[in-house]
Amino acid sequence: MIEKLKECKLCPLECRVNRLEGKKGGCHCDDKLRVALASLHYYEEPCISGKNGSGTVFFTNCNMKCKYCQNYEISQMEKGKEISIEHLAEIFLNQQKRGAHNINLVTPTSYTYQIIEALKIAKKQGLTLPIIYNTNGYEKQETIDLLKGYIDVYLPDLKYYSEKIAKKYSGIEHYFEYATKAIKRMYKQVGSYQFNEQGMIQKGVIIRHLVLPNHILNTKHILKWIKDNMPQDIYVSVMAQYFPTYKAKEDLLINRKLTQKEYKEVEEYLYSLNLENGYIQELRRT
Repeated sequence: MIEKLKECKLCPLECRVNRLEGKKGGCHCDDKLRVALASLHYYEEPCISGKNGSGTVFFTNCNMKCKYCQNYEISQMEKGKEISIEHLAEIFLNQQKRGAHNINLVTPTSYTYQIIEALKIAKKQGLTLPIIYNTNGYEKQETIDLLKGYIDVYLPDLKYYSEKIAKKYSGIEHYFEYATKAIKRMYKQVGSYQFNEQGMIQKGVIIRHLVLPNHILNTKHILKWIKDNMPQDIYVSVMAQYFPTYKAKEDLLINRKLTQKEYKEVEEYLYSLNLENGYIQELRRT
């Protein structure tokens, strides 16, 4: 499977570079597997973090270049260290030993082949936790197909309805087209949600959306698409945690937090859609 990196087409960028020769495409990844952080994370959705925490593994680099990325040092400044596939399998098993509720793969797309190989090893050695694919949503359906049988829970972002906004803030094209097709494929693959007796998700899809200041219409379009195009039982997580960081400070439209008025407008619209399942994050003022 790793041989496919000779002509990488894992994501919509389709750079087709030979990563096995050390060449890098738009995501800045070559053939090396790089991880920035492995930790127990307590601030995901309640059904993911629970009491013990989510076993997050943050992968270095990203196929999007979001100006407001809160993890920009990892996603765009290549913070992280090179590890082997066998070491990644050990990380998964160690997270299980630490009591994590799940394995949470953060920005995994560029390392899909290595992750699959690591999961094969870890499962043979006793890994039983649900595997979460925590992605920015800029995915190809073919890559999602490769993950069948390895991923239990998909946690995709659905960031942009507007192509203009996607290009401006993340430097990519056709985001909405790729993300919505990928999300439909995710749901088709893993089906409706399943929870254990402790209320922790074991299977399913949770669509995340981060609300950007001055872009409430974008949010409404996203929520309306979910209502009209996904099964009624889909889980939605609307996040109000945005704060200006990295290059967002250079843009007047997003160089601030959400206002109470913006948050209220989104909240009221969300409830008007009567989506059955999900979360809306509290707006915290400092």
